[in-house]
Amino acid sequence: MITPEIRRRPVSLTPIGWHGQTRLPVVFAGKRHGQRSTIAHATQVLKRALTLVLCIAATLLTVGCHRSTGKSAAARPHVAYVTNGIDSFWVIAEAGAKAGGQKYDADVEVHMPAQGVADQKRIIEDLLTRGVDGIAISPIDAENETDLINQAAGRTRLITQDSDAPKSNRLMFIGMDNYVAGRMVGKLIKEAMPQGGKIMIFVGRLEQDNARLRRQGVIDEVLDRSLDRTRFDPVGAELKGPKYTVLGTLTDGFDFNRAKGMAEESIAKYPDLGCMVGLFAYNTPMCLEALKQAGKLNQIKVVGFDEQAETLQAIKDGTCHGTVVQNPFMYGMESVRVLAALQRGDNSVIPASKFIDIPARQIRKDNVDAFWADLKQKTNGGTKAAAPATKP
Repeated sequence: MITPEIRRRPVSLTPIGWHGQTRLPVVFAGKRHGQRSTIAHATQVLKRALTLVLCIAATLLTVGCHRSTGKSAAARPHVAYVTNGIDSFWVIAEAGAKAGGQKYDADVEVHMPAQGVADQKRIIEDLLTRGVDGIAISPIDAENETDLINQAAGRTRLITQDSDAPKSNRLMFIGMDNYVAGRMVGKLIKEAMPQGGKIMIFVGRLEQDNARLRRQGVIDEVLDRSLDRTRFDPVGAELKGPKYTVLGTLTDGFDFNRAKGMAEESIAKYPDLGCMVGLFAYNTPMCLEALKQAGKLNQIKVVGFDEQAETLQAIKDGTCHGTVVQNPFMYGMESVRVLAALQRGDNSVIPASKFIDIPARQIRKDNVDAFWADLKQKTNGGTKAAAPATKP
């Protein structure tokens, strides 16, 4: 208990230490009054005050850091890369996206829809609910997914890659000119079968913008037509040119078993079939397998698209004349670069054309080894065919 006498005799406190630039006393001593209770009480009060000041200082420091970098997520954006299915092509793209995450300091998640448009829609809706900073999507059906893409573009940064949705509100497209790539395939057909002949085209589906343009490029090239990206020939029609005849275009709905079955049927139905053309990554290996089982390897020419391991090996072996490859590794990496930059406020990554062109290349026997070695290095050993979990 403090006596009245002690209350009348104030305690004088002398600081013997100071805390940084805050100029707060950190230790005090009483001036020989002997009022231990009063000194202890005052010390506790000052300790509490010091703790409060330190907390405030820490808060101000944190706010200052946030002001300099934006929200905390700005230092490491969270972006998503959404494919149009499951395939070895997308395994390469995934490797590129993950490499982009390391290079551009971003968290990256890759999603491969196994069940078509409905699955892709579910993935996008989930990403929006979780508030990702950006999405790079390869639309399965651009015409019928425009509303979905526009809704997503209204809630996050959205770009298209591999296949475009030009009528949507996407910020930009990363990929190649698929019509030009198709004409490159047509040139390979002319090399493989210079005397002319009959051709069958195999592709997963034509709802995708890239597939339509790619197919049309092939047809226009072998029929010696002028360049016209707006042209679209009926799928079931037989198209005849001076030297080449396109028997038709067979779509398999991204079903590997169906793709092989269609190849087998074509071999049996058209004994004079001269060349089989696969426009999706898995189509060429399915054609090669069907030809092997029929005992017609090297009798019917094969021209492919993309860089599946079976296709590259067939080029080495001489059972496939060549393939036109995209650069899915760079699709993934560039998508992450652009989305990460946009999240950090750098809009200069969007070109005036809203298109980053990553050109296609022709792979033949003379350059397949070098190409494959580079691919293996980027993907830690190469890729194998990836079968879809369920039919789309």
